[in-house]
Amino acid sequence: MKILEKYNKIVIKVGSSILVDKVNNKIKDRWLDSLCQDIKELKKIGKKIIVVSSGAVALGKKYISQHKSIKKLEDKQAAAAMGQIELIQIWQKNLNRHKISTAQLLLTLDDSEQRKRYLNARKTINSLLQKDIVPVVNENDTVGTEEIRFGDNDRLAARVAQMMEAELLIILSETDGFYQKNPTKYPNAKKINRIRSINKRIEVAADNKSSVLGSGGMKTKIIAAKICTSSGCSMVVASGLKTNPIKSIDLRNSSWFLSKKIHKSARKQWIINHLNTLGEIQIDDGAVVAIKRNKSLLPAGIVKIYGKFNEGDAVEIIDKKGKKIAIGLSNYNYNDSLKIIGKKSQQIKKVLGNKIKEEFIHKDDLVIK
Repeated sequence: MKILEKYNKIVIKVGSSILVDKVNNKIKDRWLDSLCQDIKELKKIGKKIIVVSSGAVALGKKYISQHKSIKKLEDKQAAAAMGQIELIQIWQKNLNRHKISTAQLLLTLDDSEQRKRYLNARKTINSLLQKDIVPVVNENDTVGTEEIRFGDNDRLAARVAQMMEAELLIILSETDGFYQKNPTKYPNAKKINRIRSINKRIEVAADNKSSVLGSGGMKTKIIAAKICTSSGCSMVVASGLKTNPIKSIDLRNSSWFLSKKIHKSARKQWIINHLNTLGEIQIDDGAVVAIKRNKSLLPAGIVKIYGKFNEGDAVEIIDKKGKKIAIGLSNYNYNDSLKIIGKKSQQIKKVLGNKIKEEFIHKDDLVIK
């Protein structure tokens, strides 16, 4: 595990497809035991480990649909409720076998998008790590609707890594890295072992249905990599089909997304990595120049407003051509925003009364993309 020695805090994401046998919907016990052995070895050399594990719906499906596919959201939620009990018991049993204590955390998208809940979750996980306990995190599928879900545990794992200021996210996958094309269809497909910048070429390859995991698989890993690398955390995609999958990782059999140098505050990292913005604010050229010079966005520079949002919600800032240039937290709700488009501070008072803020988005709550 020499390749992992420089990373002190590591998040390991385990997908249901490598954890649960597709034929009988049971946990792959031998494989999981080997992973827990790897975790034990990492802990021996002083690493702090957080696990993000899928599998609740896959395990609960047998109780709700007799192994058949589930289409209704409420049935998926019921399957998750049944399967989550089994999932955490299995993790507890396997980690305990290696004398490792564990705890369960169930998170929703709102837990990472709302600042207070985000900080509370971070405090809880930090407390567990300080007590040498391995947190096992999953999305709370029992209450999540389509509007408030991460949608996949790649993005959840990236948000947890960013929240905890981890240095590395390991995504154990059915493939051993990022390929430009599906290697099962294209034998000469090139795997990219080191990715220093997620450029248009990388995004196109991930979005291509000929990529190894299709548009729903590698695309979410690219989103996760963006969250990680912009927060100072590297990410590696490696095969989860091997025994002792962590111990097996090297530079040749995986793809590494290398982190950038971070100049943003923790708050601004949290803002820019929002997965669920609730509106778009179109601004004029003068306002574009101002915010790029680290100025606040004033209502006078706003041209149009799209979407529905409340005070404190994250919104995208776009220029007159529709290009996304920033993200920020609005000081106004949608209805009040409509009333003050293009207005100067003294005019806002007349429209909304005395309870106004001069800035539509304060510079401390605004991040250039």
